[in-house]
Amino acid sequence: MNDYILEEIKPLRLKDAVKSAQKVFKNYPITHFPVIENNKLLGSFAEDDLQTIENNEDELVEHAYLLNSFFADEKATVLELLKIFADNDTNIIPVLNEYKDYIGYFDLRDVLDVFSTSPFMVEESETLIIEKLSNDYSMSQVVQIIEASGGKLLGLYISEKNTDTIQVTIKVISDEINEIMQTFRRYDYKIISMHENDIYLEDLKSRSEYLQKYLEM
Repeated sequence: MNDYILEEIKPLRLKDAVKSAQKVFKNYPITHFPVIENNKLLGSFAEDDLQTIENNEDELVEHAYLLNSFFADEKATVLELLKIFADNDTNIIPVLNEYKDYIGYFDLRDVLDVFSTSPFMVEESETLIIEKLSNDYSMSQVVQIIEASGGKLLGLYISEKNTDTIQVTIKVISDEINEIMQTFRRYDYKIISMHENDIYLEDLKSRSEYLQKYLEM
């Protein structure tokens, strides 16, 4: 992700005036901007917070209590960055190097572009959502089921979790998606997503229609 570290927006210092920060927000479509001192990140001011300051001649140091503390390591992965963006409701993340020096920032649009063009998103594949009791869930078992059925796992993530159950979204390359679904069922996984090639569901549908016709006789 190093190629996506930007330096277009210059960070401010605490000695700068509030109006300087407001000018940054006016010129750039960002939700936050970083403040540094001696190349060290002090935090980020949010536009919404600065709009509440009545005297724009104040120095930022007078409002340092409004600083938000979030940043990313220069070696952060796309998924790690997306979590930071979401957790802090921001579209810009300050980036620090291994010496904790400020070196630039990531823009949400660039990170989303990287994610949307990744093989996980663009590779032609099947998507399944499965559910299992939280205490019984095993990632290694999920991978084993897919590979034992001749499938190739592109990726997976936990899409929903509560006290009792966990839902996992899976992207898999397979010509035998029905066999994979049946194997999951044999291991007590519930198939949450509907799939047009799900023979099990088609069989249930046929049985239901047959029973309905029988009852109407």
